[in-house]
Amino acid sequence: MRRVLAGVLACAFAISANASLAQDKPPLKLGGILDMSSLYADITGSGSETAAKMAVEDFGGEVLGRKVEIVVGDHLNKADLSANIARDMIDNQGVEMIFDVAASATALAAGEIAKARNKIIMFNGPGSIRLSNEACGPYTVHYVFDTFAQANVTGLAAVKSGLDTWFFLTADYAFGQDLEKDTSNVVVKSGGKVLGSVRHPINTSDFSSFLLQAQASKAKVIGLANAGGDTINAIKQAAEFGLTKSGQKLSPLLAFVTDIDSVGLDTAQGLLLAEAFYWDLNDDSRAFTKRFMERTKRVPTSAQAGVYSSVTHYLKAVKAAGTTDPAAVMKVMKETPINDMFTKNGKIREDGRMVHDMYLFEVKKPSESKGRWDDYKLVATVPGDQAFQPLSESRCPLVKK
Repeated sequence: MRRVLAGVLACAFAISANASLAQDKPPLKLGGILDMSSLYADITGSGSETAAKMAVEDFGGEVLGRKVEIVVGDHLNKADLSANIARDMIDNQGVEMIFDVAASATALAAGEIAKARNKIIMFNGPGSIRLSNEACGPYTVHYVFDTFAQANVTGLAAVKSGLDTWFFLTADYAFGQDLEKDTSNVVVKSGGKVLGSVRHPINTSDFSSFLLQAQASKAKVIGLANAGGDTINAIKQAAEFGLTKSGQKLSPLLAFVTDIDSVGLDTAQGLLLAEAFYWDLNDDSRAFTKRFMERTKRVPTSAQAGVYSSVTHYLKAVKAAGTTDPAAVMKVMKETPINDMFTKNGKIREDGRMVHDMYLFEVKKPSESKGRWDDYKLVATVPGDQAFQPLSESRCPLVKK
């Protein structure tokens, strides 16, 4: 009896010691660098923070005996601030992985800090193709979309349908410039013509002078190489100018379901746009959206859904690798296909591009919608190897040719 009692006590002591040891381990911190208050707040912002926390909770809240914590910073859409936040997260807060970093200039800045410190950074909100080309790194992942895929899916469809002359309204920073360049290449290769472009400052409230130039070009398509609040304002003011009534088509080269909700179906109906995710695509996306809406009262954007997916993929890789060492974790992430509510059979390539299907949608007429957020009709599913830049064209130094 004494032996049994001693064994029980020894077992209880071991369990207690292990639990105490786990509690003594430092938390595994993941850092979101987000636009919480500027023109991309609806696209990422607090919704991305919520998505990351949902991923951690669904994973069980800990990995390798360490509690997982989400910390966030607001970059205010300023590249220097984004770099400073990344530096502070890694150097002072002990963050092991950075996610989202909405907007391309801020992403490029944070990416350089993460690269210099050999930390994993997973981009969900930014679009610049440079992130998986010139600015690629061994621990960099470009997860949701990029300017090449947006241009390829939207531009190609438009030119094929006869909309073959283009004029661009372009946000004057890395993302807008890359989006204009990539779409122009698609238009010209497909037999179309680019009649001109005009660049506007980021966060523009008055598009009148830019829209007048677009109107005067007589181009069949006005390509909006911008995002967030700029896209919303441009679409609304174009409607006020009567551009679409005069026969010109607007093509938002990057738009999210939250943008369409802000514009309204009366104004946005008929727009063609490319997206990496839509809440109403399938049972998995609808189930995730239901839980997300219980917390946020709105559907997730593709960037926010991508945050959930990428954080989950990272945590699974940490568990499988048995370490947070970036090289070991990246090896597992690149070897493991991604199958979840965001994508099926997604794959992270050697340049850091996560390749997955993209979707071409048409915005519904008000009469076709069953209610708020029921905004898209699926026009085409474009396989990832057709949507994204092929490795043969990559400018990433890590790609062996």
